[in-house]
Amino acid sequence: MKSRTRARQLALQFLYQVDLLGPEKIEDLTGFLQGEEKPGDARTYARHLVEGTLGARESLDKTIQSVAQNWEISRMAVIDRNVLRLATFELMMSDDIPPNVAINEAIELGKRFSTAQSGSFINGILDKIKNQGAQPEESPDPEPEAECAAGSEEPETP
Repeated sequence: MKSRTRARQLALQFLYQVDLLGPEKIEDLTGFLQGEEKPGDARTYARHLVEGTLGARESLDKTIQSVAQNWEISRMAVIDRNVLRLATFELMMSDDIPPNVAINEAIELGKRFSTAQSGSFINGILDKIKNQGAQPEESPDPEPEAECAAGSEEPETP
């Protein structure tokens, strides 16, 4: 099994525990990862995923909720919502992971640890997030006149 695939599994398992047992469980991350049979990339990437996902959880939940029509995040299956959080973190904040890889890995996690139907549910949500991410969500670009004014004394007139 590839180390990043294994890391995603470890991260999902830990996020599941935190979701069920509460934030005090976060302190156990190092011990949890030491249970992995061999040290290395899987542990390191799993830590990155867990810490990043938990650190951005509020933002990730808002993003997921914005595209999850007729689904409250709190009513989603625990595994499904944590797979979505994990994959949304990779989609939005991990430039080194191609979007299709993040989505495919999430679908497989859903199928493996949740239900067969979870794969299509996860795919639908993440596809919307991916497509939404292609559109700028930040403030609009400065008006062209302002850019011209900054670069010359008078903006050009058409």
